[in-house]
Amino acid sequence: MRSPVTTPAAGGDARPRPRDMLRYAFRTPAIGPLAALVVAVVAFAVTTETFLTPQNLSLVLQQSIVVGTLALGQSLIILTAGIDLANGAIAVLGTIVMAKLVLDGGNPVTALVLGLVAATLVGLVNGLLVSRLRLPPFIVTLGALTVVYAVARLYSQSRSYPVTSGLLLFWGNGLGVGGMFLTWGTFLLVGLYGFFWYVLTQTAWGRHIYAVGNAPESARLTGIDVRRTVLSVYVTAGLLYGVAAWQSLGRIPNADPNSYQTANLESITAVVLGGTSLFGGRGSVIGTLIGALIVNVLRSGLTQAGIDSLYQDVATGTLVVVAVGVDQILRRSGPR
Repeated sequence: MRSPVTTPAAGGDARPRPRDMLRYAFRTPAIGPLAALVVAVVAFAVTTETFLTPQNLSLVLQQSIVVGTLALGQSLIILTAGIDLANGAIAVLGTIVMAKLVLDGGNPVTALVLGLVAATLVGLVNGLLVSRLRLPPFIVTLGALTVVYAVARLYSQSRSYPVTSGLLLFWGNGLGVGGMFLTWGTFLLVGLYGFFWYVLTQTAWGRHIYAVGNAPESARLTGIDVRRTVLSVYVTAGLLYGVAAWQSLGRIPNADPNSYQTANLESITAVVLGGTSLFGGRGSVIGTLIGALIVNVLRSGLTQAGIDSLYQDVATGTLVVVAVGVDQILRRSGPR
């Protein structure tokens, strides 16, 4: 059978056709986002004087850590054709639990564990409602968004808590490399993405996630426990949101119940810009990592170019719509 990206030429040779190569690039989840990231970096490097400075590049990486970890959990859920609007609120709850317990005299290790457990439990509840009661993920997580933020405010009495524990601040430490300051949180982020890339591409659980996102009924008929797979994804995402809470305390040593109000939208933006389909079953976590970098590169570059933050939101929102539109077109076109 002839390759979809080649066409017979004179003498029997097969030469790649530009149109088919472009289609192949679009259908490879990480290629398009990587090209967009390179274009954005080059554009801002040319139009601004400070974008490529080590200090600014360090800041971009640091700003990508929390959103990148939230987007990783979001990716797992979106791959099953779900969505999570509560991930930012769950991370905030985790920071409040960790910081308040330590400030009240608790052991930092215990506080950390309880913060991770609290985030994971919320993921478990969301997963049970989606997988067992078959409620729409949008409605479940929209309700969780309001409830979890309210619980965080009630538990914190609407106060913020400064963090001084070395354990909770750990991911904000790091080392200098070539004039850049790389925090341990950056290395953790890369490690998490590498781990879940391997899990999704090389394990049965990863294949089940893609199968459920593509066609849940077909997955069920092939013997996959769809409900258990979906539940496990929400629980895993909840744990990742707890890790994001820990990372956020390393970046900003203050637990504020009003923080990360738009983190859910930013994580969804990173996932979509990274080439993962909102309809489930297609995408790569490597693309999501690139998408998180794109979001922060755009904000940093546009800010240094003197562009008003409202126009930055317009640009980001437009990119999301375009990315979803491209995905929809490719899904309709089907394999050729």
